Amino acid sequence: MRLRGRGPRAAPSSSSGAGDARRLAPPGRNPFVHELRLSALQKAQVAFMTLTLFPIRLLFAAFMMLLAWPFALLASLGPPDKEPEQPLALWRKVVDFLLKAIMRTMWFAGGFHRVAVKGRQALPTEAAILTLAPHSSYFDAIPVTMTMSSIVMKAESRDIPIWGTLIRYIRPVFVSRSDQDSRRKTVEEIKRRAQSNGKWPQIMIFPEGTCTNRTCLITFKPGAFIPGVPVQPVVLRYPNKLDTITWTWQGPGALKILWLTLCQFQNQVEIEFLPVYCPSEEEKRNPALYASNVRRVMAKALGVSVTDYTFEDCQLALAEGQLRLPADTCLLEFARLVRGLGLKPENLEKDLDKYSESARMKRGEKIRLPEFAAYLEVPVSDALEDMFSLFDESGGGEIDLREYVVALSVVCRPSQTLATIQLAFKMYGSPEDGSIDEASLSCILKTALGVSELTVTDLFQAIDQEDKGRITFDDFCGFAEMYPDYAEDYLNPDQTHFDSCAQTPPAPTPNGFCIDFSPENSDFGRKNSCKKAD
Repeated sequence: MRLRGRGPRAAPSSSSGAGDARRLAPPGRNPFVHELRLSALQKAQVAFMTLTLFPIRLLFAAFMMLLAWPFALLASLGPPDKEPEQPLALWRKVVDFLLKAIMRTMWFAGGFHRVAVKGRQALPTEAAILTLAPHSSYFDAIPVTMTMSSIVMKAESRDIPIWGTLIRYIRPVFVSRSDQDSRRKTVEEIKRRAQSNGKWPQIMIFPEGTCTNRTCLITFKPGAFIPGVPVQPVVLRYPNKLDTITWTWQGPGALKILWLTLCQFQNQVEIEFLPVYCPSEEEKRNPALYASNVRRVMAKALGVSVTDYTFEDCQLALAEGQLRLPADTCLLEFARLVRGLGLKPENLEKDLDKYSESARMKRGEKIRLPEFAAYLEVPVSDALEDMFSLFDESGGGEIDLREYVVALSVVCRPSQTLATIQLAFKMYGSPEDGSIDEASLSCILKTALGVSELTVTDLFQAIDQEDKGRITFDDFCGFAEMYPDYAEDYLNPDQTHFDSCAQTPPAPTPNGFCIDFSPENSDFGRKNSCKKAD
């Protein structure tokens, strides 16, 4: 399973429809995975710094936060939704200056000796909203503390000792998990502040809504663009030789990132304020188009690609199951194309049996693009052609419908590995006993992992103890129960060549991570963040 012969499409212009924004080349690397490898010399440096500078830096950073707390407490007294006084009283200006100085000293002590700032930050009357990307680390809080701009945060954050007081000082927009109507209220509050003609502090929003490894910009959430007011794009770079900054969903945990970063002699960060982006009338009516065009401007400034991967794709990539997807699986691209066709995986799950029965009746007979379109009940389009090409490995213009159903099953229920395998056995199995041969097992597992090459001989022989040359689902299920780590032990993904979905993978870009300041958040992110921290 791989993407064949389709080059990157042109990005949409400001007058294009929102649907054109999907015509983008997928990234060469999974944006939700960060691999950190240290050389022997770097390990020695970390060991030395751990025993010397690390504890000093950690204690000093904690001391600076404690020092900032009484100032933030004093300045945050009063109703949080009260409109700020204009102009600010002298004592508030003094407190603001002191807090910025304390926070800058804290970052300096942590190794961020020089924070390079390019461009000019717009006034609140010029741009009420600052959109920051890429979002890759909790160190992305550096521009927040430098500007003391408001942010969008979980309501639970205000109850954290000391940290909650510091957060309240910058008058954030809080999102409540317990309030079902919270997202709508959040957008309304952002809109109210954005249209206050500079009376409120600027709002900093990370529109990606989750952390990536900065190799591309994923889909921007529309919350920052719904008000239809001018925004100022802000791009972040971390041009360090060793990237200890990035904290993605799969990679080093939060504490390890903090430890390794404080063990570097020096950490660099660049903050670039791009020109204010004023939306057209069409963009004001279409927040998705507005978000897409701002993203293109920021990607150009960063020199990275854009992709329509989303936070939901992160959940797919990291779902728990016996078959963990490799970093460069094509199933992320498949899931993107499914959404691009207007098909929602959560709605398709209930129809999986119907799809599998139709595919089973074909008995491996190949179909062409028009038949595929009729099967999905969608018109032929660029997105459909891209999806078709994922399964057309030979380039003959024909695909096996069973492969599509297997891939769809993984996307719809990524953690239910055995349910997908059982569905595949029904389609590939013989009419007599439902058994399959090694070639069929190879096809099933290649599709379920989203790769073009996979050796399953060792696994098949281990299951086929009687050397019958065929196995049933019961055989597979029994083996999986006995050896739950069979994928690791028998498929050897680390030694298998996986073709990337992208034709020309972009070079990794040095950058960084932070807590999620987006209006939209989910329990999935919170649970995994806790898991990483643990």
